[in-house]
Amino acid sequence: MALWPFKREQLITVSEALEIAEDKTGDYYKFSAVQWKRHRYDVRTLSSLEPAQIVPHAFAFLDRGVRAPEEIGSPRLKREYYFICLQDHRILNALNRDKELKLLPLLVYIFTHELIHIVRFSSFLQRYEISGRDKEKEEEIVHGITHRVLKGMALPRLGHVLDSYRFHRIGEVDSGNDQYLRGDEHADI
Repeated sequence: MALWPFKREQLITVSEALEIAEDKTGDYYKFSAVQWKRHRYDVRTLSSLEPAQIVPHAFAFLDRGVRAPEEIGSPRLKREYYFICLQDHRILNALNRDKELKLLPLLVYIFTHELIHIVRFSSFLQRYEISGRDKEKEEEIVHGITHRVLKGMALPRLGHVLDSYRFHRIGEVDSGNDQYLRGDEHADI
């Protein structure tokens, strides 16, 4: 698969989607602006990813690192930091395959999903380092919360995105019907 990055106009949509996702996620968790700032994260698109941050199975990859606050500069004050690593090429490929998908609602879903993970990790509701069945369970929980956060939102084509992930929500996993969603058509977020 070719690694095509977002174009300039698509990067504007990335910013818009992040703003919407922050707003909706903050509303869901009843965060003030100050509380949101405690959840440290940044967004990276394909052009700024390290090779290890390019993954073959997802629209986004949540990476964790440590950053020292620039204004203080003390190495003792380093803080946990998350990086939402968008896989531009996978997102664009999905848009090319499914003409019902649109960039803005798909990115709103992706960002909301990743922000919920960040809230859960930062609030110690879930450990970052999990694997196997625990990771699958966390994905089911986060897909379910993402659906609750976005389900009443008036955004064209968001319903199609939510329907595309309906089998990822807790209690609705149907292995007979979710092969389309698990395959290249809609990779795990």
